[in-house]
Order: sequence, then C-alpha cells, then structure tokens
Amino acid sequence: MDSVTPANAVAVPPAIPDQPPRVWKFWGTTLWGLFIFAAMFLGQVAVIVYFVLRQGGSFDVAEAIRVVGSGLTISLSVILGLPAVLLATWVAIRLTRMSFADYLALRWTSWRNFFMGVAALAVLVGCWDLLSRALGREVTPGFMGDVLKSAQADGALWLLVIAFCVAAPMWEEIFSRGFLYRGWSESKLGVAGAIFLSSLAWTSLHLQYDWFFFGEVFSIGLLLGYLRYRTNSTWLTIVLHGINNLAATIQTFWLAG
Repeated sequence: MDSVTPANAVAVPPAIPDQPPRVWKFWGTTLWGLFIFAAMFLGQVAVIVYFVLRQGGSFDVAEAIRVVGSGLTISLSVILGLPAVLLATWVAIRLTRMSFADYLALRWTSWRNFFMGVAALAVLVGCWDLLSRALGREVTPGFMGDVLKSAQADGALWLLVIAFCVAAPMWEEIFSRGFLYRGWSESKLGVAGAIFLSSLAWTSLHLQYDWFFFGEVFSIGLLLGYLRYRTNSTWLTIVLHGINNLAATIQTFWLAG
C-alpha cells in the first residue's frame, strides 16, 4: 500500500551543509596581511602621538624627535603592537571558520627540535658576528645601544626587555611565520616561496638597520621559516626569536659598558 502524505504536513527543506574551513591563499593572505600591518602601525603610532602631544606647548621638532627615540616610547610602542596584531589577525582568521591556534600552528614541538633550533640559530648568528668583526664593523647595531641607554636613563630597561624579548617576537612571528606563511605556503608559491616571501616581509619591519644587519635579519627569517615548515610549530619560532633578541640585548648592553 502506498503511503499517503497528510494534507497538513510541512515540507522540510533539505539541510544546507556547513561550509568547510578554508585558508586564505596568496591574495587573501596578502590583503589581510596589509590589514594586520596597518593595525600594528596604528597601535604603535598611537603611543608615539600620545608622548609627543603630552609635551604640550609649542611644537618643537627636536624635542619631538627625542621623545620618539626614547627607550620608554619605543618600549611601549612595541608592546602595544602585540594586542593590535592579535586583534587584526583574529578578525582575518575568524572568517575562515578555523580556530586561531590551528590556523597559526600555535602548538609546541619536541624538545629535540627546540635544541636543534637553538644550535642552528647560534651557529648562524655566530657566523654573522665573525663576518662583522672581519669587516671591521660593529657586532651590534648602534641603534640598539642608543635605545638601551635611553631606556636605562628613563628607568625603563625592564620594559624594553619585555618589549624586545617577549612582545616583539610574539607579534612578529604570529604575523610572518604564522599568518603569512600559512596562507602563502598553500598557494602557488609553495613552501619555498612562502618561506622566502614571509622572511622578506619580516625583514622589512626592521628598517632601522643598515644593509648588513638587514641581511642578517633576512637569513634568520629563512631559518625560522624552515623550522616553521619542518616542525609545524609557530611557538617554536616565537621562543627562538625571543632567545635571539634576549642574547642580542645582553650582548649590546655588555658591549656598551
């Protein structure tokens, strides 16, 4: 016997399957990367504008330059870049329907990978130090020495250490080895292209250095990018980046006397 559909039955529309999570490819990653960079820039500039306006009175260019270059201003500016980058990156990843941690590979790796990363970083930086001495150059950038002295005079040396060794490594790695690498590596660029381009983007954040230290930063970026690929861990690159900055800070402080 055929079944009879009741007259008052309500037709149920077919369920629409949820769209699967996605990863931003080349252009999506590039455009969202510019958005994240803009957020970071505005976050840092807000601190600088605050300290400049805080001076009051007539605008003095020389005094404004001194305030902008002070250790306290730079420290707070770098630190404020972290929440700005985190918020902008969260917005970009939210639209992919993936978790923040999974998208950015915020997971730990083995201690073996950690110690291998430390050893590789030490060898690379050591080679650059030897080359710097052979060329008769300073081992550390003069910019870092000036900032350290200024922070010490302002009583903000501890804040500078937090900025350089904690905040900066976190937001720089989340931006470059986390967000940029993830999207670009899954585009036509592939892994090698993503490592190169994300390292170049990261290096461009260090325009305060000259060409020599620019090359050193870029080579470190290539190493961190390779480790990101091999271990699938951005936490590893964050920690290694922080260790490198801490070692550079201690070295600069020691050489500056």
